[in-house]
Amino acid sequence: MSLQSGLDAFQQGRYQEAVQLLEQFCRNAVDYNSSDYLSAQMWLMKAYQGTGEIEKATSLCQKLMMSENQQVRTWAEQARQSFPQLPATQSNAAQKASRAATVGVKLAMGGVGGSLVLASGVTMTLLFGMVLALGLSLVFILGSDDPLQGLAIAIGITLIFNIAAFFLSPFLMDLTQHWLYQTRWVELAEIESLSPETAKVIRQVCQQKNLKTPRLGIINDQNPTAFTYGSLPNSARLVVSQGLFTYLDDDEIATVYAHELGHIVHWDFAVMTVASTLVQICYLIYSTARRFGRGGDSKIKDAMQTAALVAYVFYIFGTYLLLYLSRTREYFADHFAAESTGNPNGLSRALVKIAYGILEEGSRSPEPSRLIEGTRALGIYDHKAAASTGTAYRIASDPQKIGRVFLWDMFNPWGWWMELNSTHPLTGKRVRALSTYAEQLGLPTEFDMGRVIGEGKSLSKSRLYGNFFLDVVLYGAETIGFFAGLVMGVILWSSSPNSGLILGAPFIGLGIGILIKALVMFPDYKQAAETDILTLMSDPYASPLRGQPAKLEGQLIGRGDAGYKFGSDLKIQDLSGMLYLHYASRFGPIGNFLFGMKRVQSLIGEQVGAVGWFRRGVAPWMDLIQLQSENGTIVNSYHRFWSFILGGGSIILGVVLTMFLSSR
Repeated sequence: MSLQSGLDAFQQGRYQEAVQLLEQFCRNAVDYNSSDYLSAQMWLMKAYQGTGEIEKATSLCQKLMMSENQQVRTWAEQARQSFPQLPATQSNAAQKASRAATVGVKLAMGGVGGSLVLASGVTMTLLFGMVLALGLSLVFILGSDDPLQGLAIAIGITLIFNIAAFFLSPFLMDLTQHWLYQTRWVELAEIESLSPETAKVIRQVCQQKNLKTPRLGIINDQNPTAFTYGSLPNSARLVVSQGLFTYLDDDEIATVYAHELGHIVHWDFAVMTVASTLVQICYLIYSTARRFGRGGDSKIKDAMQTAALVAYVFYIFGTYLLLYLSRTREYFADHFAAESTGNPNGLSRALVKIAYGILEEGSRSPEPSRLIEGTRALGIYDHKAAASTGTAYRIASDPQKIGRVFLWDMFNPWGWWMELNSTHPLTGKRVRALSTYAEQLGLPTEFDMGRVIGEGKSLSKSRLYGNFFLDVVLYGAETIGFFAGLVMGVILWSSSPNSGLILGAPFIGLGIGILIKALVMFPDYKQAAETDILTLMSDPYASPLRGQPAKLEGQLIGRGDAGYKFGSDLKIQDLSGMLYLHYASRFGPIGNFLFGMKRVQSLIGEQVGAVGWFRRGVAPWMDLIQLQSENGTIVNSYHRFWSFILGGGSIILGVVLTMFLSSR
């Protein structure tokens, strides 16, 4: 796609066409510092103004104002003066929910996130207890010096390694950051020039908490994020991306920095390092006991196998304790930011705008961001949750409408279930907590979470929880079917001895379980309703298992697989938002690879109609059935194919085994 065709469309007043052509040119560009790319970005900003997409124009203008090219920076600064005011919910500071007149007011958490001290203490106490119990069991049960000596040496090495890693990791991270993201270390004065309130907050917190100013870094990436790492509070690093200054206002940036300072004040990285070490020791005990339990004296072998099983259970339990502790840390860092800035509404806006920024940058790049994916556990926001929140912010003229996408986070039991495997709380829960802090300060809230809570209470509990419990059972339908068939085979065999029933019935049960699950996951799609992405994301009853047939119209804007050059998944964007499309070849993983290698690149930029099954987890997605582009290209996806093949094949195998063995 040539740059000139986009310029011609703009000059002839065909702004929407110009946007599409220039966006496609930018996505296909190789050198982001070339004059053609920068020119395309400048004209794209003008085209956004022509279509009335002022928020996009503003974001792009702010990005150009940070360009290394002096002429581009000057042009963008002049162009910014011609912008009309943005909608009140997005740029007019006078219309934002207000903030407290004073900072440092103590805010009650009201049970939100539990107790940080309790969470940290309980987590590490339980992990220490696990390790101690396992160690004692090995000492008293085995009564042999050799395995214990090896285990003691292994644990000693683990402790030494983790202590060394604890103190050396900041320096290793510095090298990694520079290598992967070209992190630039800056002085507080530069942060002050970008966000005056942020510098004020940093000075205030460091003075009150008797801390050295953290080492401050900026990554030249427009995906907004922020994270902290280190070993001790006085040697901590606080790194943000350039996108934070592009998408957030001054007071919102300050709340993000305050959140990260909260992690430093609470010694979060130290606590997580110790807890992680204990989990590693549990796994080490498991692997050691499992190795020693493969031979030797039967008594020792049995004891070792038992210890290995217990250690593995403790390892799994410890991993979930770590995730719980990580989520608790986020709640308390949010609370710290609200107290230290007196601006909980600012952090609420920041979280939503970060989601919006991640979504916007994702729509401009054909490949997912390596920075956002690589810093997922460290960052202030889990990028996988950005699609729904960012989509709502992108088109909503009223902040109260944004709250509707939080219904799923707060009331759908799948939200709680999915959150168990996440390092961050769901966005709706964080915004709800911040809203309670605003209420304590006597402030109006940025998002009317009271109305969201009221709407949530009117949702059908039987539909929410009935479907959830049924779906949990269906997740194990194959296993349930297999054992149900085995039990049925044994019962029938006991009344009429037939070895074929015992071997065949489990496979028949397995096949039936696969087919039942497939029918629920992939219902009839012939009557799929035409809809948009925001409507799908606002459905509080959405499930990761129970597929919702839907039709979408939009543009394919890139791949969905982070860092995978030949990924087969796609991203579709309509006027309301962006959604991931999961493709499945009838030839399995090999077919997916070939599709990603040979066909995906040619589809990017095409306007398409997509039919599929919408699902909602922490990140929403659609299992693709069919894509049809404007030029007539049709792509079929086969998610149901292998389910029916495996289910039907298992039933046929069970019937054949039953008949064959019965005839003998």
